[in-house]
Amino acid sequence: MNKVTACLDGASYTKSVCDYAIWAARRLDAPLEFLHVLIRQSDVAVDASGSIGLGAQESLLQELADLDERRSIIAREHGNQLLDGARQFALQAGIPKVSTHQRHGELTDTLVALEAETRLYVLGQHDSATKPKRFLLDHNLESAVRTLHRPILVANSTFTEPRRCMIAFDASETGRKMIDMVAESPLLRGIECQIVTVGSAAQDALQWASEKLAAAGLKATAHQLDGEPAAALANHARQHGMEIIVMGAYGHSRIRHLIVGSTTTTILRESQVPVLVLR
Repeated sequence: MNKVTACLDGASYTKSVCDYAIWAARRLDAPLEFLHVLIRQSDVAVDASGSIGLGAQESLLQELADLDERRSIIAREHGNQLLDGARQFALQAGIPKVSTHQRHGELTDTLVALEAETRLYVLGQHDSATKPKRFLLDHNLESAVRTLHRPILVANSTFTEPRRCMIAFDASETGRKMIDMVAESPLLRGIECQIVTVGSAAQDALQWASEKLAAAGLKATAHQLDGEPAAALANHARQHGMEIIVMGAYGHSRIRHLIVGSTTTTILRESQVPVLVLR
């Protein structure tokens, strides 16, 4: 459980994923692996019953099979080129241990299989124009955040080296574990941190969190906000120039999320800065 695993697919955020993965690997002094997952295409069901003659039907099915094979070859080659480019980029950035890995299957299943050897995942998110108004469109990202038990750094479109961090804290037992994780990791050490809570969190809990992070070498201040949690957190991050947000994963059931939404989903969808999701 020591490497940073960065997931690449060639989408618009690929460069950002590479940049944040390099930043994280350097901060953690960890090996970096770039991963590309080829999603298996399900067999295409073709109704050829209306074809004129058996020969036409067989010819059509063979053409479809050839096309699918060619598409798979191109996808593999594209993935290899993507991984090789990322590896060269990381080596030039001074990361000494860089590897690449291409696998077939579903993304979340692949990430789960690599969990034992991964310290941090880095994933990208789709541009806001492709997201719905209420829910997170990127199914792969949402599935990964809900399923994985390792920290996930969700990269945004443009890399900025984080110097100011907002930690969303709710004074719960889970929130305290999150503070412990931040304190024990070198990822955010030396970065200015604001511990932000929304609502009536106990002042002693905020003081404990501030002292815990300060003892670990993080410059931490506490802030208590009012209002709807997702909106209040997003506004605070924007107004205070936060360059990374730290928060817990989904704290409620899938059914509750579908009915009333989720602070995690809203922040992931609307944040203009990377989000570090901890469990």
